[in-house]
Amino acid sequence: MDDAELVTFLQRMAPRLDLRWRGLRRVRGQVRKRLSRRLQALGLEDLAAYEDHLEAHPEERRVLDGLCRITITRFHRDRAVWQWLQAHELPRLCRSARATGRPALHAWSAGCASGEEPYTLSLLWDLAPALHCEGVGLGVIATDADAALLARAHAGEYPRGTLKELPRAWIEAAFEPADDVLRLRDLHRGRVRFEVQDLRERMPSGPFDLIFCRNLAFTYFADGLQRRILAELRDRLDAGGVLVVGAHEALPDRAGLIPLTTDGTLWQRA
Repeated sequence: MDDAELVTFLQRMAPRLDLRWRGLRRVRGQVRKRLSRRLQALGLEDLAAYEDHLEAHPEERRVLDGLCRITITRFHRDRAVWQWLQAHELPRLCRSARATGRPALHAWSAGCASGEEPYTLSLLWDLAPALHCEGVGLGVIATDADAALLARAHAGEYPRGTLKELPRAWIEAAFEPADDVLRLRDLHRGRVRFEVQDLRERMPSGPFDLIFCRNLAFTYFADGLQRRILAELRDRLDAGGVLVVGAHEALPDRAGLIPLTTDGTLWQRA
């Protein structure tokens, strides 16, 4: 399929999936590869035939939805976010927990893919110097709609390339060799609980001190769906809790949220 054919197809299909073309535009090369494999598996000649297949088999829309959401993830992605959390927000949240007698902070990683994000938080908690969170625990729930990705997260085994932004000392302390990959030690995996959930259909109830929702809802979802998701995320944040979004994302509504950083990646519930 050529690019013009793909663009026309995605522009037509995105609204039917409650997605937006603007979010798909930059990743359409990867979407093309996935669609090509899907057409081959179905024995279909082109996207016109695939559209006919979609009309005849409505359940295929869920497959197409998965093909359109591209996961790009690695440990310690967007390092400035983690540095800000380490220096400012986690110590503040810990002080608040101690002041109110709460034994632990609660975090949620939405759209966690193969687990790099929630595990980065666990590593930060265990290995970052001077967090000043003594006496306060941390529990993390991580959700994704893709069961295959979550199976990889459960295994905790990663190619070395996805760890390249972690401090070398953390890699040496937290991972052990396993054939041609590195396996995260149980100590750092134990606090993270994974669940298969589609953000659009179900969310953990909370409340949470920290929610990560990066490069998913505010990249791929249609505007109306974004507003609904944001309202539900905000409702699950405890007072003073922090919402983390992607470096290139913009919130559709800022009501009840205070920016913590000038780049718009961290927000605090008022």
